[in-house]
Amino acid sequence: MKSENNKKNGMTRRKRRILAAVLSAVFVWTACVYCAAAQTEVKAEVKPSDLYAQSAVLMDADTGRILFAKKGQEELPMASTTKIMTCILALENGGLSDLVKISGEAASQPQVKLGAKEGQKFVLEDLLYSMMLESHNDSAVAIAEHIGGSVQGFADMMNDKAEQLGCTDTYFITPNGLDAQDAQGIHHTTAEDLARIMKYCIMDSGKKNEFLHITQTSAYTFRDSDGNGSYSCTNHNAFLNMMEGALSGKTGFTADAGYCYVGALRQDERTFIVALLACGWPNNKGYKWTDTRKLMQYGLDNYLLRQVDAEDMTFSVRVENGFTDGFPDPEPAELTVSAEAEPFQVLLKNGEDVRRECTVPEIISAPVKEGDVLGTVTFSIDGIILQEYPVKADETVGVRDAASCIRYVRDLFLMAG
Repeated sequence: MKSENNKKNGMTRRKRRILAAVLSAVFVWTACVYCAAAQTEVKAEVKPSDLYAQSAVLMDADTGRILFAKKGQEELPMASTTKIMTCILALENGGLSDLVKISGEAASQPQVKLGAKEGQKFVLEDLLYSMMLESHNDSAVAIAEHIGGSVQGFADMMNDKAEQLGCTDTYFITPNGLDAQDAQGIHHTTAEDLARIMKYCIMDSGKKNEFLHITQTSAYTFRDSDGNGSYSCTNHNAFLNMMEGALSGKTGFTADAGYCYVGALRQDERTFIVALLACGWPNNKGYKWTDTRKLMQYGLDNYLLRQVDAEDMTFSVRVENGFTDGFPDPEPAELTVSAEAEPFQVLLKNGEDVRRECTVPEIISAPVKEGDVLGTVTFSIDGIILQEYPVKADETVGVRDAASCIRYVRDLFLMAG
């Protein structure tokens, strides 16, 4: 008996040890999962205080929607990020093979500069690489004079384009972004406006492919139009090698602006733009890369393409004084209207919904023809229209008047006879 009891007690102790080990493993596994989830959540979150930049935005480049902002509408100088506007205007208004003559004003620009001499001639395409890769100030002025006739003329073009793009808080004075001031204020933009300009350069302009090709080039070498000299350019946009899908960008620095940056990234059909202003001063040159990576990763972690199931929609509208195929009724006729829609994709965060709004009047006046546009169905988010579809009449409704009533009575008698 004693031996059997010892055996049973031994088995019980072993079971308890096994159970304890299993429970301990489950606890450890649960704790690890919880910690991993907590770390992922913390990694995905970005607060304005986490960024070095005084002003910053993250934009969905497809819609122009601002996904994150830190003082995104604060007006600040933007240094050489200005040159993305100079580049796109030159591409749209000039020819790559144009010959550009260096003026005294261009040659006298401060560092950073190509070092071109007054009277030298260069191909416009070469100067664009000089400006965008090395951020040469003299090349920017030469380009501006060639395209706009003068620096002032080109600045007017820059401001006109900014207005067209909805950049209401931007004012250009120089084509190279050097700190400047005139009677209307200082050379400035906002992080939101700067992102809008980059969106135009890489998504909307007819010259977007040329812009991307130039800004993605790692190195470029050229001579002047007479074959003299040898000029080598290296791309200073280090972000191109920092994250998979890095697409384009431009750095900038002046004493007033501090370090600035605007860049774009594309992954899995999602395109993000980051714009940073006043992102540190010497010796904090790397702050802009830290902020850029943080905001881009925030976008990748939190925003996914989701399908909006827009489908054909049908509504009913009353038509006053309407005459259909029955006896003219004093009550408004019923008219079926519809919108032909198709599913589409949009970048959304968990918990976000697209708003659908139908603007069709409840009552309209006859006559109505089949196919007449009577309203719209709009899909939007944060006030940005994603898709818009016309609402059309599915049938014709004539007007009820004395003539239509007489014709109706006449037809009744003819059918009765």
